[in-house]
Amino acid sequence: MTPSAARLLVAGVGNIFLGDDAFGPEVIRALGERPLPDGVLVRDFGIRGMDLAYTLLDGYDTAVLVDAAARGHAPGTLSLIEAEPPDGTAVPEAHGMDPEKVLALAAHLGDEPLPRVLVLACEPGLLPSGDEDILPGLGMEVREAVGRAVDALHTLVPVLLADPAAPAPPLGRPVESGAPRAAALHGVVPGAAEDR
Repeated sequence: MTPSAARLLVAGVGNIFLGDDAFGPEVIRALGERPLPDGVLVRDFGIRGMDLAYTLLDGYDTAVLVDAAARGHAPGTLSLIEAEPPDGTAVPEAHGMDPEKVLALAAHLGDEPLPRVLVLACEPGLLPSGDEDILPGLGMEVREAVGRAVDALHTLVPVLLADPAAPAPPLGRPVESGAPRAAALHGVVPGAAEDR
């Protein structure tokens, strides 16, 4: 699928050498075995924030970022978060992969409006600490969440292809409840988070 033919972007983000931060790239890898329908560009951006910022300007209707994000839930909990457009408070950053700063960078680089952005986030449990610089491999809970994330994308993507402005469909039984909190991006729309 070429970018010009795609209407929806599914972007894996995260560092494969930092434990559960590799969730996004692992979901993209798993989608290789269960491809999404035509009209979707699936790509692992890893930690290449500049590449993602430019890709967001390629005319997509919707982008779904797949990322690990600490929200205070049990490890492996999936959340779907609607990101608000950048409001000018986040400082654009060309190096790194903080999704909020990547959106700010994309808004700074282009004159076109950004696509609608959703974040399919997974609560990490295994991240480097202390003197650890590298921690390859996902923890058990997040490894098990990869398949659920692929299932969630197969539910979500057809709805977004049919209507990019449609409310995100429920992705399953809520495991955690309470007021939505920002994951990788600030500005959660109330009622737009679905945890499972």
